[in-house]
Amino acid sequence: MGRISDADIARVREATDLVAVVQNVTPLKPKGRDMWCCCPFHQEKTPSMKVDPSTQLWHCFGCGEGGDVFGFVMKNEDLSFPEAVRVLAERAHIDIVEEGGRGPSTTQNQKLRLKEVCKATAEFYHNALMRDAGPEAADARSYLSGRGFGTAVAKRWQLGFAPGRGALVRHLTSRNFTGQEMIAANVALAGNDGRLKDRFFNRIMFPIFDATGECIAFGGRVVGKGEPKYLNSQETPLFHKSKVLYGLDKAKAAMAATGVAIVVEGYTDVISLSEAGIANVVATLGTALTAQHIRLLSRHASKQIIYLFDGDEAGQRASDRALGFIDSSMTPEAGRTKTELAAVTLPDNLDPAEFVGERGADALRQLLASAKPLLEYGIDRKLARVDMSSTSGRMQGMVDAINLLAPIKDSILAKHYAVEIAGRTQVREEDALQLLASLTPPRRFDNRDDAPAPSAPAPAGDYPPYDDEVVPPEAFSPALNFQQKASREEMNRFKFERDLLGVLAQNPGSSAPYLEALAALRWHAPAHEAIAFSLVDQLYRNPGIDPAALVRAIEEQVPRSASLLSAQSVPAGRTVEEHLAFVMEELQIGDAEDTLAEMRRGFQQATFTDDERREAFAAMTALNQSIAQRKAAHAKGISRS
Repeated sequence: MGRISDADIARVREATDLVAVVQNVTPLKPKGRDMWCCCPFHQEKTPSMKVDPSTQLWHCFGCGEGGDVFGFVMKNEDLSFPEAVRVLAERAHIDIVEEGGRGPSTTQNQKLRLKEVCKATAEFYHNALMRDAGPEAADARSYLSGRGFGTAVAKRWQLGFAPGRGALVRHLTSRNFTGQEMIAANVALAGNDGRLKDRFFNRIMFPIFDATGECIAFGGRVVGKGEPKYLNSQETPLFHKSKVLYGLDKAKAAMAATGVAIVVEGYTDVISLSEAGIANVVATLGTALTAQHIRLLSRHASKQIIYLFDGDEAGQRASDRALGFIDSSMTPEAGRTKTELAAVTLPDNLDPAEFVGERGADALRQLLASAKPLLEYGIDRKLARVDMSSTSGRMQGMVDAINLLAPIKDSILAKHYAVEIAGRTQVREEDALQLLASLTPPRRFDNRDDAPAPSAPAPAGDYPPYDDEVVPPEAFSPALNFQQKASREEMNRFKFERDLLGVLAQNPGSSAPYLEALAALRWHAPAHEAIAFSLVDQLYRNPGIDPAALVRAIEEQVPRSASLLSAQSVPAGRTVEEHLAFVMEELQIGDAEDTLAEMRRGFQQATFTDDERREAFAAMTALNQSIAQRKAAHAKGISRS
């Protein structure tokens, strides 16, 4: 993929209404000048997310997320910024051309055509399954019927049959699709003689839909004997298997309602469980679960993601691979971003479809309720593989189990499990903790291509909280200790800093009188200072920038700033100009008080001549008087407002 130009990004933004985008995800209700809804990114019963139609910004006061329309789509559909631009361009029917890529670019109009190819292909396969009188199609129907997938199920999941022998190519050609489009959608191939042929032949077809319900790819199971047993579409401009989960379009509502996502291994497992009433289930597509999958599921399932492993050898290999997802997101320190991964193995070598067919959905629900946290599940597996009756077996089990904790070695949870492992393997707690401390955390890649993704700029420190919670030292003065609480005065300072930055970002047309003063303020939080300098830089470069574009530009320079800038608002009864003047005066008085405090410390510590002492004292007195006068005038302004 190449770079999307700033002009195309602006065109997409101008053609997109944030209110309409959010409305497609969750109902909005007007309240004052804003629209409000229950946040789609966490479980809640009372609306805490506002959408401002005038600024085209949104913010959730429950989970703290916020930003522009691109940020909403990125969060809602688990996309990168360029991917979000492409999605919105497609919805707005804007044709963008990406520059600087390694190969030919794919425009949004071309992607729309590929989706049309996939849709027409799915309809063709489904009609072939339902109506083809040939013996191969009959075998496909017989197989599906044997799995309990009758006509109604086939219609709900749009199951199909691929006859091959060029039947699909002829059909799509009659629908005016080109050979190039068929190849790009990966439903046809060019043979050695250059002629097009169907990619799938004599297979039961499972269309693969994206989260919005549009067909983007296919999976095919051979009818009878043949290899490979399952054949999936290759990567296309529409389909990236590390980011797509089979059945998500049907499962996401149940995931949101229950807070739980269930991950299985096959298409038929998803269909069997969903038809049995366990609708919050998805499957990966010929790949192990990836970090992108987990992020995608976390957005829909707020409480827990459960791996449901087959009881056979392949299922056990899959469970071992899943242990590679143990990371800091599973620890209490992750706070709101914590991901609860759990796992359970089916008994008696059964797969999910077999288990539900033999023992029923309620039995599976009971088994899922007993799922263990992934760490505990992994530790149990490691210890079950050794001879716990021998000293050497226990020592090996201790080493294997504690090695699982390497990715979270510095967390409280890791230390807790290390002590538990020590007890189970009969070794000293000190030895287990010493082994834990010596471990080296593994390198993490979001994609399984053994290559690191480009790193985002590091944030300029965590943002200070709104209340008296314990705060990390990097957010404030280096003098603060880790467990020290910020004073009430300091918390008020942080609040005013956020207020000024947010109101300015949302009202760039009112910013001109404050830019010079903004750059001169003594910011108490490094993150706020980084945002301020980015804001000043953007406004000097583009004085006419709109709020959403300004917030996006700052977010690109200072990650996580969009949620801060979208949270602020002007109090009722004040104009934007009145509020900015009030907050700026509050901060400047605070800066003057900081300067006075520094002068007093210097006065006490320095050695002066008499003249120097009188000069310094006079300067402090004058500054003190100035502060007192400004405070008095400021207090009158407060009393009037």
